[in-house]
Amino acid sequence: MKKVLKKYINIYQDLSDDFAKNGNQKVFEYRNEALKKFKQNGIPDKNDENYKYTGIEKIFENDYEYFPDAKQSFVDINEYFKCEIGDMDTHVVLLSNGSYYEKNKPIEDLPEGVIICGLNEAMNKYPEIFDKYYNQHASEINDGFVSLNTMLANDGLFIFIPENTKLNKTIQLINLTHGFGNKSLFKRNLFIIEENSELSLIVCDHTLNNSNNFVVDVTESHIGKKSVFKYYALQNEPKKSSVINNHFITLEEYSKVNSLILSLHGGIIRNNIYAKLSGEYSHVKLYGLGLADNNQIFDNYTFIDHKVPNCKSNELYKNILDDSALTAFAGRIIVRPDAQKTEAFQTNNNISLTSGAKVRTKPQLEIYADDVKCSHGATIGQLDKDALFYLRSRGINAKEARLMLMFAFANDILLEIDVEPLRNRMSDLINSRLRGELPGCSHCLQGCHK
Repeated sequence: MKKVLKKYINIYQDLSDDFAKNGNQKVFEYRNEALKKFKQNGIPDKNDENYKYTGIEKIFENDYEYFPDAKQSFVDINEYFKCEIGDMDTHVVLLSNGSYYEKNKPIEDLPEGVIICGLNEAMNKYPEIFDKYYNQHASEINDGFVSLNTMLANDGLFIFIPENTKLNKTIQLINLTHGFGNKSLFKRNLFIIEENSELSLIVCDHTLNNSNNFVVDVTESHIGKKSVFKYYALQNEPKKSSVINNHFITLEEYSKVNSLILSLHGGIIRNNIYAKLSGEYSHVKLYGLGLADNNQIFDNYTFIDHKVPNCKSNELYKNILDDSALTAFAGRIIVRPDAQKTEAFQTNNNISLTSGAKVRTKPQLEIYADDVKCSHGATIGQLDKDALFYLRSRGINAKEARLMLMFAFANDILLEIDVEPLRNRMSDLINSRLRGELPGCSHCLQGCHK
């Protein structure tokens, strides 16, 4: 880890003059602050309780090349990439190796005041909005990967929804990693939803090669008073990928957030979600489903901070494991002394299909208020033998009976998707994945997963 730490410190120092000349002065100050934190905290490893089971050492068995200006594709990505939810009527935005894709089709018919552009463009064109929200929540967390992203991220997606605005379509963000060679990429997104507005966003992560890629994402979402944010993420990566996702969510009063992450395939996937309920009567729902096999590692960490009274949080994470896969869940809920009338519920359920699969789970509650309703729990088990027997007695063969029970287990998560085409497509993908028919990205025409 010391070698890795030194490598990225040297990369930043070599590029610091360019960052100072070409970027927002405030962002450059954030970069330097992040460098200090990075030197102090370093890269998390297995000795860090929060990353104990992520397999960080395995990630850095490979060496990665860093591109300060992420390489765009020499051909039109739209010509050879087909999204897995192709029949959805959405506004589509592409990120190419972490950068806003230069051939993105213009989005028409947006309501007045809505901004959808690259993070770099927003930094320069809309500094009064950008400076108010950028790095406000993420800077509160002492995490080496967040510091690394703040140091080196150079672009991403910026979405601004003004007051009293609702888009006529869902936004679909497609994160594409492509090109040969092992790459380290750092993407940064900033989503701002002002008062009494609504945004529905689908994020699809795909890789169009079979290289060893190391990706660190940081997304900050600020949800204004009486606003709604629906966030759906589909992770379908090759087995050599290593992805660290960080999502910082700030909720003002009466706001609602529904976040759902479906991890279909990948090498090592780590999802960190930090939700801060800063306004009364705000409500956050966090859902996740992981389908892991072979030697895959899917790790979820959540931190929900109830800072004020009368707020609600619901968490439900489920995993189905096969072969020698490992999943981990660590969920921390803290209820501050002033956060009376809090309702917070957390559940992690896991099905292990083999003796070689491993589950590590640690739900946590810290309650410093006395008028609350809170619960947390976790289960690890196998398919119900009585239920299997019941299905077999009705003439269903053993394989189909097992598939039916696994799909029923996963269906609780799917029911939380209120975008019907997305729910139907995810249902198909889960069904295919459980049948072993989806070894990688099913609709990528490159066939790099084979």
